[in-house]
Amino acid sequence: MKRLAAAAAMIAIAGCGRYADFRLPAPEGSVADLRFEWQADKDPVMPRGATWDSVDVLNPSVVRLDGGYANFYSGFDGKTWHTGFAASIDGRNWTVRTQVMSPQATWEGRYIAANGSALKDGETIRYWYEAGAPVLKIGLAEMRPDRNARGAQPTWKKPPAPVLEPGPSGSWDERGVADPYVIRAGDSYYLFYLGQDRARRQRLGMARSQDGVVWTKLRSNPILELGGAGQFDEGGLGEPAVWTSHGRWWMLYTGRDREEIRRIGLASSLDGANWRRVEGFPIFAGTEPWNAKVVCDPSVEPFDGGVRVWFGGGDVAHPAENIHGQIGFAILRMIPR
Repeated sequence: MKRLAAAAAMIAIAGCGRYADFRLPAPEGSVADLRFEWQADKDPVMPRGATWDSVDVLNPSVVRLDGGYANFYSGFDGKTWHTGFAASIDGRNWTVRTQVMSPQATWEGRYIAANGSALKDGETIRYWYEAGAPVLKIGLAEMRPDRNARGAQPTWKKPPAPVLEPGPSGSWDERGVADPYVIRAGDSYYLFYLGQDRARRQRLGMARSQDGVVWTKLRSNPILELGGAGQFDEGGLGEPAVWTSHGRWWMLYTGRDREEIRRIGLASSLDGANWRRVEGFPIFAGTEPWNAKVVCDPSVEPFDGGVRVWFGGGDVAHPAENIHGQIGFAILRMIPR
């Protein structure tokens, strides 16, 4: 009976047309043996605000815009998570901070419309975000920035329904999908995300799309499992950030331990579907009072010597909020041996 039930489940999954076998395009460069250096600014580059982002400022998603940077980040007011916008010339000094999106009385619910991934696609900013109650799903919002009034309230266009839903009963992501991170590689979009199962295990998976709206999940998800007993990521995985260099795909991600202390780890892959933690990698933990308990939410920009990393930090161990969250900046240097 168990075999019959498993076979029926596989047929149902295959029949729905939302699962497939695929890989990322070949990574850039030649494979190199690397050592890593993490150099973080001592102080946060974006502290908490006074109103809608007064409790936590987290989840940066940074993109190039008009010769500088735009940051679509998450702000928490004690009840609701909103998406904010900030602008910067150098990525460290942020101005024109404003609230640009809040959950609407639709499928989004009232708790969150934030924790997203921004991507500049031609003249359009596409922003995949998490929302929904009681089960988290992933939505898409699009807007065209006004170059003559940067920071003005944008007009978002949204499909009427989420673009990524939880999986079927018994799947690894049946109880929620969240923490989107989207890249463009070749002629496709690739979405890396958190999935939660009925045992509340949170792991990472991948989906692919031709238009950023209709997504096909990788049949072999999850792509990264929980860490072993006593490891920094045994309690849950989340918030992936992916790029390619030195002949591999790389992923920074957040790991939670049993005490809900969060730190950032690194994994690598040759095909995007099979990931391994980088052995000997120095797990990125908070070293300052403001991020002593939490370092999370990486957003990356590659450059020749490594990647620029914007991240969230806090001084309270909690898996979600009320951590006195602020945004920091670091350089991850990738140095050939």
